Amino acid sequence: MSELALYGHPFSSYTQKVLIALYENGLSFDFRTLGPDTPQHAAEWLRRWPLQKFPLLLDGERQVAESSIIIEYLQLAHAGPVLLLPAEPMAALDVRFLDRFFDLHVMSPMQHAVGGALTGVAAKREEALAFATGKLELAYAWLESHLAGQTWAAGEAFTLADCAAAPSLFYADWTHRIGEQYPLLRAYRARLLARPSVARAVDEARVFRPLFPLGAPDRD
Repeated sequence: MSELALYGHPFSSYTQKVLIALYENGLSFDFRTLGPDTPQHAAEWLRRWPLQKFPLLLDGERQVAESSIIIEYLQLAHAGPVLLLPAEPMAALDVRFLDRFFDLHVMSPMQHAVGGALTGVAAKREEALAFATGKLELAYAWLESHLAGQTWAAGEAFTLADCAAAPSLFYADWTHRIGEQYPLLRAYRARLLARPSVARAVDEARVFRPLFPLGAPDRD
């Protein structure tokens, strides 16, 4: 079996999404962190994927980009005991929808707010945060209704959708707090953070919290 390698950063939400999948199935891999202390990793990553997006998975000489595709690839090529995408096609479609929901309607608004803060311009920071707050409130309200009677995003099994949900809700709550009017969503976020694979990804990134441009709260 060829050696897996993952280019990314522990504090990156999309890197964490893939790390959770790897940890769920106990897969061995070489984590090639991208940062100022590892210029050799950055050079190889950019050579392989000049679009400058991470994470990027290597499986021998095969490279796989985009977090959702990486997780599906791992199930096809390195299947483990945890089935992150159901075998039944309609159930798999539901999981893929929820994966996209978390990426597009939770992760993206959060990153928009972060991008505004990174400009260093107060007006742009406030404008981006206001935009993100409106979008996140819509997502929170939909999720509160969706989660009724469910343990995980797509039912009783932990799936790709939960791999997406964990980092998106983790950072979204830092960006715009999930209010008390969403008890099911707050409880779901807590269940995610208690999951060993998620807790490990969160703990490994803890040292980088001062880098969060909106200010990391003293919790989680």
